[in-house]
Amino acid sequence: MTSSFDFAPLFPAGLPAPSARWTGLAKYNFVGGNNDSEQVPLDELIEATNTVLRREGRSLATYGLAHGPQGYLPLREFLVTKLGRDAGISCTVDDLLIVSGSLQALDLVNATLLARGDTVIFEQESYQGSLTRLARLGVKVVGIPLDKDGMRMDVLATTLADLRSRGIRPKYIYTIPTVQNPTGSIMPESRRAELVRLATEYGVPIFEDDCYADLVWSGQRPPAIYAMSPNGGVIHIGSFSKSIAPALRVGFVVAPWEVMSRMLALKTDAGSGALEQMVLATYCKPHFASHVPALTKALRTKLDTLMEALDEQFGTAAEFDEPKGGIFLWVKLPDQVDTLRLYQAALAAGVSINPGPEWSTSKEHSSSRLRLCFASLTHQQIREGVAVLAEVCRKEFGVPARSANVETRA
Repeated sequence: MTSSFDFAPLFPAGLPAPSARWTGLAKYNFVGGNNDSEQVPLDELIEATNTVLRREGRSLATYGLAHGPQGYLPLREFLVTKLGRDAGISCTVDDLLIVSGSLQALDLVNATLLARGDTVIFEQESYQGSLTRLARLGVKVVGIPLDKDGMRMDVLATTLADLRSRGIRPKYIYTIPTVQNPTGSIMPESRRAELVRLATEYGVPIFEDDCYADLVWSGQRPPAIYAMSPNGGVIHIGSFSKSIAPALRVGFVVAPWEVMSRMLALKTDAGSGALEQMVLATYCKPHFASHVPALTKALRTKLDTLMEALDEQFGTAAEFDEPKGGIFLWVKLPDQVDTLRLYQAALAAGVSINPGPEWSTSKEHSSSRLRLCFASLTHQQIREGVAVLAEVCRKEFGVPARSANVETRA
């Protein structure tokens, strides 16, 4: 529908750029946090839906199902058990808030803690959704370089000291310590302890985003930073998007009541979708522990296919460290490749990628990097998509050279 009324003069300053109309997914879709459709536990979710609707369906007539604004009680009870077992977190149902995906958790934490002009500390490569939110809020982001074990504590220490000398107290240190997005690293326990020590010394809370933590190849993860903090200076968020299904839009926050009570006052949606919470609670209690290893096994085979395809099509022109879990691969191409330009050319050829600058606090450092999500494509689509991407990249930048496919990675 077109309108002759001109709304443009009424839009306030600072709105995001307008969205384009949806035109569908690319043929070879390597973007987003999508998962493997074959691994959605459909039969069990159908059974759980029937069970819970028959048992409690009439409670949908009540906002919050009479379980209060923090979410469906059986789901919070499941999370208390799960977080204790998997992440070492000791919490109660009162420490948990169910939210509409971890994106709502990001918005609530930011609304609670941030004002225009504030400073936050981030990993240099980080989640695009977090970075774009802060740009809109007018918040200064200080990036800390990563190595194979995550955020570098030596640089964090000097950065915190420098900020203090200038009278700046960061509002939080944001980290994705377990299967870092986009690099796929896992921060070791010793480094987590050092992060807690530095955060405590400088009086800065840690914002721990643990959305990918279930998808560790080994099945073993270090304790959550939240579990290692003696003074309660950590806000922990997680999600069912990567372990069950993104479209369910169910995430959670674990936080001290001082913060939680403020977030509740800002959560003005009258509660996250109740049916999803009810179904998840009914499904997860008997099935979650056996579902996740099957999912990670399937994802791991797709990662292997992607790495093999990159080796075959790009040779040594594509550099990457094997991630320790998750659904992404962070790839470095030669410096002359501008992945923002590559993104446009590849999209025209039916391949969508995430260009590196959108996932970094340092656009220059990441200009030749890209993030590939391998979870939602079939093995054949991964191979075909990488072949098309290599052809586009060769045409645009001369990379890889024609002989690249006979080279092998050392």
